[in-house]
Amino acid sequence: MTLSLATCGNSSKTASEPVADSTVQANAETDGETAGGDTQAGEEGDSYDELLEEIIPEETVTLDVFDQLANYSGEQIGWFGQVMLEKFNVKLNIIPDPDGVYETRMESGNLGDIVIWGNDSDEYQQAVQKGMLFDWNEDDILTDYGPYIKEHMPYALEKNANLSGGTTYGYGFDVAVDPSARGDIMYTWDVRWDLYKELGYPEIKNLDDMVEVLAQMKEICPKDDNGKTTYGVSLFNDWDGDMVMFVKSTATAYYGYDEFGFGLYDSEEQKYYPCLEKDGPYLTCLKFYNDLYQRGLLDPDSQTQKYDGMVEDYQNGTAFLNVFNFLGAAMYNSDSHAAEGKAMYPCPPEEATPIAYGLNVYGGNRIWSIGAKTEYPELCMAILNWLSTPEGRMTSEYGPKDVCWYYDENGKTCFTDLGRAAKLDMKTEMTDGYSGTFEDGDFKMNNETWALDTLNLDSNGDTYNYKKWDSFISEPNSEIEADWREYTKARTPDEYMGQRPYKLAPGTTYSAGTKSDELLVLWNQVADCIKTNSWKAIYATSDEEFDKIVDEMIAKANEYGYDKCIEFQENEVKLKAAAEDAVK
Repeated sequence: MTLSLATCGNSSKTASEPVADSTVQANAETDGETAGGDTQAGEEGDSYDELLEEIIPEETVTLDVFDQLANYSGEQIGWFGQVMLEKFNVKLNIIPDPDGVYETRMESGNLGDIVIWGNDSDEYQQAVQKGMLFDWNEDDILTDYGPYIKEHMPYALEKNANLSGGTTYGYGFDVAVDPSARGDIMYTWDVRWDLYKELGYPEIKNLDDMVEVLAQMKEICPKDDNGKTTYGVSLFNDWDGDMVMFVKSTATAYYGYDEFGFGLYDSEEQKYYPCLEKDGPYLTCLKFYNDLYQRGLLDPDSQTQKYDGMVEDYQNGTAFLNVFNFLGAAMYNSDSHAAEGKAMYPCPPEEATPIAYGLNVYGGNRIWSIGAKTEYPELCMAILNWLSTPEGRMTSEYGPKDVCWYYDENGKTCFTDLGRAAKLDMKTEMTDGYSGTFEDGDFKMNNETWALDTLNLDSNGDTYNYKKWDSFISEPNSEIEADWREYTKARTPDEYMGQRPYKLAPGTTYSAGTKSDELLVLWNQVADCIKTNSWKAIYATSDEEFDKIVDEMIAKANEYGYDKCIEFQENEVKLKAAAEDAVK
């Protein structure tokens, strides 16, 4: 990624006018001190550190984090839990959002201390309307305890205020400093490259070819590291929303269309594909997973195992393909596997045009917010502010500063030996006073402040993405990586994916419209119908059974009001297209 570093002399820009220039923000200082450290705040000119001393409790406090994105329940343990104790003397109690939890907490009148939203539409809007969230301008809490957010994320704050009727209750995730850049392409189609090489690099033109190659891989590698039967893919259902997550994500990875209500949306053509459209992208990819099942290439536990079960499968080499770079190669590519000549690397079908997301100065739709009933609003804001500093973002991603990562004398970002080992193998034991493995203490909130591929304002030109640090992109670390580089003529997965055809979805201010109570009832019924029957179709034992299940799914969805849902979404297409046109 190339970031603009030209000096911008226009100091009259307003929050509604995002600029591509990152140097102004990178060099921003307040009263001679960096905004992330001793920023001046408060009416009496107290330093930020002095303000923090006043609100950090003498006795450890437990904060409830209601988190719609969490895959974990309970106290944040391990190294990140220790960081929270050291910096803020708090423990974090992570409360995920399985069915019924949101409704129960709304009825109780208390969502929690820190509240993290899976999207910025219906449930978030309901919480705003019912006064369940803390106003970030009340008592100057943002100014005093969120100075880094206020200075460096003005467009994201503006978007939230516009979304929330003029009041700021938080900001969306993955904020960027440069709207002209694109993010890392995450739909990389990682496959077991060592097996692909052993097969002689067979052609993979389309989804059918991928099925055949995975079948050949199983023939030459029938057992995983622990002697367990191997499969082409291993799935889980924790992240299913309106549709089955892996099905719609494979459509995004293959066609470049993004999830959009009950369907997929092509930003380049500004065209919408309802998910139950015959021969459409969703049903085509549903059949892909059914084909894998019929061939014995889909882990039969996929529907019942949870996220952790899928992670274990990829760590152990149980499955050969994952369309996500953070669920495939990131799990499998340990130093020990590399030493054995094994690795997962991108190998997309030739016809695949994965989506690439443009970075967004307004942030995405997963909102960081604070509950209205918290007893510690200043403390919650200070924690969110720290997570929004470069140190906080780097720590949540890679571990404690100077233990896992550091900046060298030139301001470039580097791993320590421990940090590199931990990133490549999450089961690495922590040191320097931190207990457990890196995986034990992994950041359980499962949301981001800064986009991974945006500029780290504390570094000398690096992003938060370690795969693009000069210190990491060196000579190949193994023979198998050298083979992949030689075959693809690329140094990194993203470099390779960027050389191939892809579809760019620009970052915009678009947020999903609010559905009526009546439509929400229909929507939830349709969603349950699609998810339930999609899984049934995946496990169909024949093409005839698959077709029958799909036909029944379409009929039932129509009975529930699928047409009304699609009518609503077609109007959303117009709003999304208009937002895209505004940034072109």
